[in-house]
Amino acid sequence: MPDGPGSASQVRWYGAAKVIGLVRSEPGVTRAAAARRLRMSSGGAADLIARLRRERLLDETPAPAQGRGRPTTILGPHPEGPVVLAVELRSRDWRLAQAGLDGVPHVLAQGRQGRTGQARVLDDVADEIAAAYRHMAGRVRAVSVSVAGTLSDSRLVQFTTRGWRDVDLTALTARLPRSAALPLVLGNDATLSGLAETRAGSARDARTALHLIVLVGLGGTLVVGGEPVTGSHGAAGEYGHIPFGEPDLECPCGARGCWDLTVDGRALARHLGIAPPSDPVAYARRLLSAPRTPAIQAAFDTVASSLGRGIAGLVNLHDPDIVTLGGLAPPLRDAAPGPFDDAYRGGLMTFRKSGAPPVRDGLLGEDAPLHGAVAIALDRITTEAALADWAARRG
Repeated sequence: MPDGPGSASQVRWYGAAKVIGLVRSEPGVTRAAAARRLRMSSGGAADLIARLRRERLLDETPAPAQGRGRPTTILGPHPEGPVVLAVELRSRDWRLAQAGLDGVPHVLAQGRQGRTGQARVLDDVADEIAAAYRHMAGRVRAVSVSVAGTLSDSRLVQFTTRGWRDVDLTALTARLPRSAALPLVLGNDATLSGLAETRAGSARDARTALHLIVLVGLGGTLVVGGEPVTGSHGAAGEYGHIPFGEPDLECPCGARGCWDLTVDGRALARHLGIAPPSDPVAYARRLLSAPRTPAIQAAFDTVASSLGRGIAGLVNLHDPDIVTLGGLAPPLRDAAPGPFDDAYRGGLMTFRKSGAPPVRDGLLGEDAPLHGAVAIALDRITTEAALADWAARRG
């Protein structure tokens, strides 16, 4: 049975958790730099790193020579150390990746959803999770899921592009042995993208960051102190369902006037007098690469204006240091930069205009949700208690 909070075994892992946290936040950090950051003596750092190597948590490789002085090493994950599995459920496909303590995802399996039903998709992913668990026996410590839909606790309550509603995602770990007892951590793709951009992307080190992603509709998250604001059931950040849109338009979520319907491929098609596309993301991408007729440009102007105006409203609400954009948001803004900027600045309160938060593209691109899914799983397995449990199980 795991020791309780504050137990001697957990206290013993406090320094180890600090070193591992530094390896996660500063890839390529040397042992000497880690000792300085954590205010440890070189001897104390050497002893702690040696213990982490014995426990197969961290490993060392020689650092490039930097002139005179004692040689040091680069810290990284142990090749036989703990790993997490991260699933990404997207509108048209899915991916399963593994990651060690460095947080870098490596894709193990993927598949297209196509016309495949909900049960088949979940079964396929569950089979791949079970196969990865068997292959890395004893090393998998958590499973996380990023999904392009609305979550509440362990349920996917709405996955608009697939027509799924009220899905229990614990089915993804149903093939694992009961003794595995792995935590299942869930997150919306926009929330996890924002977390990833704050930890390792365009908003790195920002105290308060707002991240927005446009795919089919719009989602996002507010990240404060490196942690996303997720709400009481994990369903916060549904910014696309704020009534910033046209009051007469009914959204698939059941509400009217949702911002979602004014910023994506569906909005572009509506402004061009075309029926809603079956794949709004692919349609928007085709339009972005097509010759720019006056009608198409007018559609982009309208969508970019809606995006900029809504962002201004959220800046007035949240007071972030920076706004980052993912998915289709950057190319949609770039398709009509003037209307976007006019709407953004025009929507800001007067006292904010002179120091408006910058609006920047995310650095992690389409992989941001997967990086975020890895990050929340690693958060679970690198606490003092989790490290103590890893050592006890190995013993």
